[in-house]
Amino acid sequence: MRRIAFASITAAVLAGAAAAAAQGTAAAPAAPWTRGATCYEVFVRSFQDSNGDGVGDLNGLIQKLDYINDGNPATQRDLGAQCIWLMPIAESPSYHGYDVVDYYRVDREYGTNDDFKRLMAEAHRRGIHVLVDMVLNHSSSDNPWFLDAARNPRSRYRNWYMFSAQHPGVKNPWGSDNWHKSPHGDEYYFGLFWSGMPDLNVENPEVVAETKRIASFWLDSMGVDGFRLDAIKHLVEAGRGAQVEHLPGTHVFLRDYAAYLRTVKPDAYTVGEVWDSIGAVMPYYPDQLTSHFMFELSDAILNAVKTGNASRLLPGYLRLQETLPPHRYAPFLRNHDQSRTMTVLEGDVARAKMAATLLLTLPGLPFLYYGEELGIAGDKPDENLRTPMHWTSAPGAGFTTGTPWRAPQADWATRNVAAQNADRGSLLNLHRRLIHLRAQKPALASGELVPLTAGSAAVAAYVRRDARRPVLVVANLGSTPLSGVALNSAAGALRAGRYTARSLLDPVSAAPVRVTANGRVHGYVPVPTLRPMQVHVLELVPAR
Repeated sequence: MRRIAFASITAAVLAGAAAAAAQGTAAAPAAPWTRGATCYEVFVRSFQDSNGDGVGDLNGLIQKLDYINDGNPATQRDLGAQCIWLMPIAESPSYHGYDVVDYYRVDREYGTNDDFKRLMAEAHRRGIHVLVDMVLNHSSSDNPWFLDAARNPRSRYRNWYMFSAQHPGVKNPWGSDNWHKSPHGDEYYFGLFWSGMPDLNVENPEVVAETKRIASFWLDSMGVDGFRLDAIKHLVEAGRGAQVEHLPGTHVFLRDYAAYLRTVKPDAYTVGEVWDSIGAVMPYYPDQLTSHFMFELSDAILNAVKTGNASRLLPGYLRLQETLPPHRYAPFLRNHDQSRTMTVLEGDVARAKMAATLLLTLPGLPFLYYGEELGIAGDKPDENLRTPMHWTSAPGAGFTTGTPWRAPQADWATRNVAAQNADRGSLLNLHRRLIHLRAQKPALASGELVPLTAGSAAVAAYVRRDARRPVLVVANLGSTPLSGVALNSAAGALRAGRYTARSLLDPVSAAPVRVTANGRVHGYVPVPTLRPMQVHVLELVPAR
């Protein structure tokens, strides 16, 4: 199906891996901004409408940048995010933008290329780095490349896609048929996700060259700081589409693509979507993209909070810590393809607060989906996961003065930014405090994760170890109070000595910590009673 033979692909993978090892390219050194940063995922269509047409746009996003980060570290009326990931903004016939017709033009519903350049200037002025969604697995069936290829067998774009005179008669590993009858001729074409998204042939050197031109345009001409790459485990297929994920040719493409990006912009940050287990993601390191989303960590946090059992919370984080620096993996709770956190947690605000606290005190470079900080709900179909942001109780939820492209969630009048601004204990204000703390405290920014043991599976306990002031997190995930919970560690957990425990979130009187000569925490009871769904974030200050 592809131009490069399987044996050649395998040889290239092995050669690339050997070269990377020989050169010591763990690739992707940490850009300074990633230390302690939090990234915020924005669906432009649903964030803020500036002209009353019911569709969010770039000028609306500019109006709301101060909500994300106002550029002043001393204030906390902003979230404090140092990075935004914009879901697709290139020209597309679909509301979501994942089927691109013109990779070099901003979707006209969102504005113009000049509007985007103004967004970049305003974001950078506030210290916000901007990542844009890069969709390379497929294009739109309305893309001029595909239309020409489908209508003309001698088109220069013919080998940019995969065509077959007869249906190949194969299904993918999940039993689905990904070959679609062409409306432009008596043949079939391959599109993994649906007929409107024909797969690009990224083993064709001409396609590879085009992907690099697109990247250069966005990095150089538009000034972006990096990319989120969509669906990368599916980039290469084999067996006429019978095999559709994690193939060797995918790594060949990503290794070459990432190396090219570094020649254009050495500190470009890339994060890939590999929707799979940690084990399945690890072959995408060390010398491909900067980082990848860790879906397994998302599941671990939400399962722990939902079930009240902390036993499976930390193993994934500890495994990643063994091999990767924290800027190279991206934990999150939910994204635009998944039921929102508040829906998963059945409307339980206390559990949503717990999930946010765990995410933002554990290692990695966390991503936060817009509206999660408010507790916006949402379930399938996908449009209901991507509804307008709740800004105020005004008509249109403060998102638009017109009719919104999609109705906001039913509780928009009470669950909105204006209402939660006024409530110090709101989910929004908790996110603000945690994101700012993560940026300010070296232990939370990049400290080593050290697990502690407790007498109950309902208790999550860990230290983020820093040379000066470690941070201890202890949380009761259960539904009943727990008294006299004692924490213990292995030897070498902390430097020996006595520490004062200072709360970083809410006023609490925590007992001092004594660490034994061999670096163990033994029998430490931070507070007499842990209430249900209560979490303490304690900075450990060495006693003089």
